Amino acid sequence: MFQISNNNSGQTSPLSPEDQAMLDRINAYAEEVLGDIDPQKTRISFQLDKLKPIMQEIADEKGIALEDIFIRYMDLASTVSARADAMLKEDLNDLGVTDFSAF
Repeated sequence: MFQISNNNSGQTSPLSPEDQAMLDRINAYAEEVLGDIDPQKTRISFQLDKLKPIMQEIADEKGIALEDIFIRYMDLASTVSARADAMLKEDLNDLGVTDFSAF
């Protein structure tokens, strides 16, 4: 679902190793349970309900509330999404594509 990786300018993930591990674990589970659904056409509540078992497992392991894992996941997802948008904008600027009015 949400991934961040190195880009060609050498910048690395803004996530801590623990956060990245949690995000990777939830993403792997999401691949299994959500399969080929279109996230743009599927209610977020449905998607999160499908992810609840892995989030509960992580919460139990850490001894914290499920809600805390949910909030952390949403924060991480926002961070990754914002980072991906910034990287795309940077790549498009590097290619000289800044005017989308012709498209």
